[in-house]
Amino acid sequence: MATRIISITSALLILSVLLLSSSTGVVTGTETKRNESEERLMYERWLVENRKNYNGLGENERRFKIFKDNLKFIDEHNSVQNRTYELGLTLFADLTNDEFRAIYLRKKKMERTKDSVKSERYLYKEGDVLPDEVDWRDKGAVVPVKDQGNCGSCWAFSAVGAVEGINQIKTGELISLSEQELVDCDRGFVNAGCDGGIMNYAFEFIMKNVGIESDQDYPYTANDLGLCNAAKNNNSRVVVTIDGYEDVPRDDEMSLKKAVSHQPVSVAIEASSQAFQLYKSGVLTGTCGISLDHGVVVVGYGSSSGEDYWIIRNSWGSNWGESGYVKLQRNIDDSFGKCGVAMMASYPTKSSFPSSFDLVSEI
Repeated sequence: MATRIISITSALLILSVLLLSSSTGVVTGTETKRNESEERLMYERWLVENRKNYNGLGENERRFKIFKDNLKFIDEHNSVQNRTYELGLTLFADLTNDEFRAIYLRKKKMERTKDSVKSERYLYKEGDVLPDEVDWRDKGAVVPVKDQGNCGSCWAFSAVGAVEGINQIKTGELISLSEQELVDCDRGFVNAGCDGGIMNYAFEFIMKNVGIESDQDYPYTANDLGLCNAAKNNNSRVVVTIDGYEDVPRDDEMSLKKAVSHQPVSVAIEASSQAFQLYKSGVLTGTCGISLDHGVVVVGYGSSSGEDYWIIRNSWGSNWGESGYVKLQRNIDDSFGKCGVAMMASYPTKSSFPSSFDLVSEI
């Protein structure tokens, strides 16, 4: 009888612990349990942190439902042991994946142009000795993470990031440059402001324009008005120039590694997966394709817990990923690289001479 009483008491104790765990949202086993009020509280806090407010009829509830769906996806992913990366409530947590792709990614695949500038400058050759790790942030060649907003101008941020990097390497000056000048003024054959563009055409524009302005003089607005302020004022004060641009040998991660060991490099990737949308930290090893739809900058590479990775600076602000960065898996068994990172890499070239000069050029 005493043994039976002890067994019943133990069972009740276990049941009470399980009920408490369920009500407080702690992890039991591999699954996170939350009730509706806890999810609502998380959503309200998330709205404040991301400065979002929905006043339209029924819109707030619709966004809350999407938020809950994304939260479930995050919890299911993070509950699996030995994941190399973690998902979280990024600034895109209230968007469906279709909405995310439509707003922030190119609608058409980014492709290398037929008149691309081929070069063997960074062609990897047998016997080349490359550093095990490189981080241009530590070398002072990367400006703080920027935010493209609701504008498909990733191509401009990618190109500008590479120009900022090579300018600092060659001159010692780190100058934050104007993406908005490219959005407004580089309206050529392919580049179309918030509707997308190609990094090589941006480099070409900077060359023909005899430089690019700082973002202090020509600040970013995330708007595509089709009006070039420099042209309107009939002058522009450029602060950085480049001599040219070249392509990294295509579909070759070792050549990309060699290039990145010398300077930050513009690349295109496919960033349309839900894992990329909600990426928080770690080495991103999830499934992704090679339909290139997003321009970013590779600013280094390294290894962690047996996983090699690229250090990529994104343009979605600091409330995404690792303070605006993603570690993308490197050295995979695919010549295209993870998410196509080795397919369309390019970089600007520059001589070693001062860049902070006043030069007025007509556009």
